[in-house]
Amino acid sequence: MKAFILAAGVGTRMRPLTAYTPKPLLPVAGKPILQHTIDALDGRVDEIIVLVGWQGSQIKEGLRSKKTDITFAKQEEPLGTAHAISIAKRFVEGDFICMNGDILLEEGALVSFMEGFTGRNTTMLAVANVKDPKGYGLVDMDGDSVTGLVEKPEHPVSNWVNAGLYGFTYDIFEMIESTGMSPRGEYEITDSLKYLISKGELTGHRLNEDSWIELSRPWDLLKANSQILRSLKEEQMILGEVEEGVHLEGWVSIGKGTVVRQGSYIRGPVFVGENADIGPNCLVRGCTSIGNRCKVGNAVEVKNSIVMDGSNIPHHNYLGDSVIGRNCNFGSGAKVANLRLDGRNIVVTHRDERVDTGMRKLGVIMGDNVKTGINSMMNTGTIIGEDTFIGPGALADGEIGPRSRIR
Repeated sequence: MKAFILAAGVGTRMRPLTAYTPKPLLPVAGKPILQHTIDALDGRVDEIIVLVGWQGSQIKEGLRSKKTDITFAKQEEPLGTAHAISIAKRFVEGDFICMNGDILLEEGALVSFMEGFTGRNTTMLAVANVKDPKGYGLVDMDGDSVTGLVEKPEHPVSNWVNAGLYGFTYDIFEMIESTGMSPRGEYEITDSLKYLISKGELTGHRLNEDSWIELSRPWDLLKANSQILRSLKEEQMILGEVEEGVHLEGWVSIGKGTVVRQGSYIRGPVFVGENADIGPNCLVRGCTSIGNRCKVGNAVEVKNSIVMDGSNIPHHNYLGDSVIGRNCNFGSGAKVANLRLDGRNIVVTHRDERVDTGMRKLGVIMGDNVKTGINSMMNTGTIIGEDTFIGPGALADGEIGPRSRIR
């Protein structure tokens, strides 16, 4: 059996993090989103076909497989999910697994789905139970049979949603050929699946709670990062240099070429990439991922955050519950607020839309190449576009567009 992964989207809902980086390559727990899926499939399928579009060359360079061949296909125009899946016809000969490239599944859940689909001779749809189903494709079920699909209803009557994981028979291509264009101007796979529902030929597979994460908005990366890091059971992996006087607690991974300097305190689970410079005298707290060539310096505290490759938090800084893009630099004394004084959920403005993140703690979402001056401040839920400068002593608040200058 082969696996077909949809990774051709532009990832606009992940802006500003996807201004220069394709969504499948955004890091979670030290690996690109899509690499987690590749690793789970590795050795369990005959071939992995990844459908790319925007920045496809980056995706090709950023993914690796040890046991299974990876083939790349291209969607020239974004004409919808049904059109994207139709491209698989050139690569598969029979039943195949198909999944969205922006979901994360526990390895056991993926294996269970594949075992349930194998030999069944019917199309299978994975469904997940979520607390707030608004914004999802709702799935109605009678036992294991899918009886209805409703795309993003205003008043959901169920908490079971389309998880973006499918087991298709070769007949799906005939269904797609009969699918017309939707009001959104796209060919939707949900419309194709409705043909199967009318024939009673669509089966639902319920995923276990917390085995599935959809990465839609930037702050979703923090949930995924925390969940994966907390699940790791291996022993510490120390490949870099750890000086005397360093305290390591819990699960910690230190990459090759990285130096952890005297007086540093790392309380896992924490991942640190290669050729990074940590310390001296800093505190790195749990569920933090620090990328390659990063600096976390003297009197700095970082907790529950993702810091991407080449970014520096070098002097007297606090960073909590935040996602920092590539090649950013914090001035001395720059601080991030991550908790409202009234303790309520953080509501952000993202792409001109007010969104309740559902999180009590959320700091800053920072795009690539952002520079902050000394003693600058970033309020809770601030989103800063790429290539922006935050001046000395300035307060950054709300949604700040790319290439802005805040004084």
